[in-house]
Amino acid sequence: MSNIPFDNTYARLPEQFYQHAKPATVPHPSIIRINEPLAQSLGIDPAWLASEEGCETIAGNRIEKGSEPLAQAYAGHQFGGFNPQLGDGRAILLGEVIAGNGNRYDIQLKGSGRTPYSRGGDGKSALGPALREYLLCEAMHALGVQTTRALAVASTGEEILRHDGMQPGGVFTRVASSHIRVGTFQYFAAQRDTESVRTLADFAIARHYPHCLAPSDESDDSTSRYIDFFKCVIKAQAELIAHWMSLGFIHGVMNTDNCAISGETIDYGPCAFIDSFHPDTVFSSIDRDGRYAWGNQASIGLWNMSRLAECLMTLFDDDHEQAQQIAEESLNSYSQVFNAAYHRRYHAKFCLPVTDPDTEEETKEAAKKLIQDGLSLLANQKVDYTLFFQHLTSYAGAQKAGNEESQASVESKNNLEALFEDKAHLSAWLKMWQQIADPTSCLAAMEQSNPTITPRNHQIEAVIQAAINGDYTPFHQLHQALSTPYQHNPANNHLAQPPQPHQIVTETFCGT
Repeated sequence: MSNIPFDNTYARLPEQFYQHAKPATVPHPSIIRINEPLAQSLGIDPAWLASEEGCETIAGNRIEKGSEPLAQAYAGHQFGGFNPQLGDGRAILLGEVIAGNGNRYDIQLKGSGRTPYSRGGDGKSALGPALREYLLCEAMHALGVQTTRALAVASTGEEILRHDGMQPGGVFTRVASSHIRVGTFQYFAAQRDTESVRTLADFAIARHYPHCLAPSDESDDSTSRYIDFFKCVIKAQAELIAHWMSLGFIHGVMNTDNCAISGETIDYGPCAFIDSFHPDTVFSSIDRDGRYAWGNQASIGLWNMSRLAECLMTLFDDDHEQAQQIAEESLNSYSQVFNAAYHRRYHAKFCLPVTDPDTEEETKEAAKKLIQDGLSLLANQKVDYTLFFQHLTSYAGAQKAGNEESQASVESKNNLEALFEDKAHLSAWLKMWQQIADPTSCLAAMEQSNPTITPRNHQIEAVIQAAINGDYTPFHQLHQALSTPYQHNPANNHLAQPPQPHQIVTETFCGT
């Protein structure tokens, strides 16, 4: 009997979808952290996972019974340029499990060695990127964002050569609803392999959007399921990106091969959370033209969905013009969904009442202007994004209490003012905010939209450096603090502080 209850389906797809690959063995694997609650939900005994046998499995030295290791094939637009063959160059899918909630999940090793798609690379991961992904994806989960998850992270006992010299090696165990990407569809579309596109679409529908399989769609020539599927992916992506932006998150590498069909955030390489806010903020060392800046993410999401449309058009209709019209009409929904999600999230962040179709246009426009002016105010004065909303939430709580002269009200206003050099502009904006905001009915939503802490770049770099030097305590402490981001814990006040000038991280790297 297997210690991991594998029930694999991707390995049953035709051979052109993947290539078999075994993880490389590593000399001295050692577990750094196990995600016990996640393991239990997947039907995996955390005690076994933490054992020597479990460690050998997640490090790649041991193949568990029922595992069918493979590297998935996919293509992708990388910073706008198309590469017809990418594939898992440093990741291996061990297999799938069905969790207690009935959903199916992939278990994948990242940094597990060369595969047929490695393109000359070593397929390994340095320890830093493995720890970074563990922290960030679990922080995003705690923030309520749709995301891939971290099951485990281990050191390998070997040294990896990277741009900045030799680094200790690590292996990260990722859990995802699937690893099907826009780039997976592009791989077959680029070869004009319509049948493989259809097979992949049917697989993705059954796995992620089974409601698209209505009884009337059972015939082989039905096309409505594919149109419905496309609209579902559009909606998932639009809502995901709106959520990212509301938290000040920059993915950093929104290539089509990092755009998951499931609507989960995938690949935490050069991502970052904004400190001083500006819509043009970029962290990725390879994004020299700002393609994936904070303010460009919505339009890039639409661009990625347009690339998916190109892959699926042959399934929409046999007539090219009709298929193109269907694609365009479907893509038109992206902006509507994104704008609705964006304004819903920012209404909550600014403590504004939710609007609906019956809300007066004047009220809608006033709220829209307040949000736009507020973000412009932050950008113009380079105000810390997370701290601003944290202090605004405290101020709203004091306003709800109804005593302008209370200590809480004065203190929260002072904290807000301390973030701004030009306090006159803040004062003018706050007067407008007080006329529109509704702390009485909206404070709870505001508190659940504005975290007290986020995984700041300089803190992540600090815990990685400590780990490289053999001290994992800061890593575990930061992980614990980030697990409850909406709760104020005085012990974590230092984690809410922006970086000092010498701590500012200006560039992040993908780790390959």
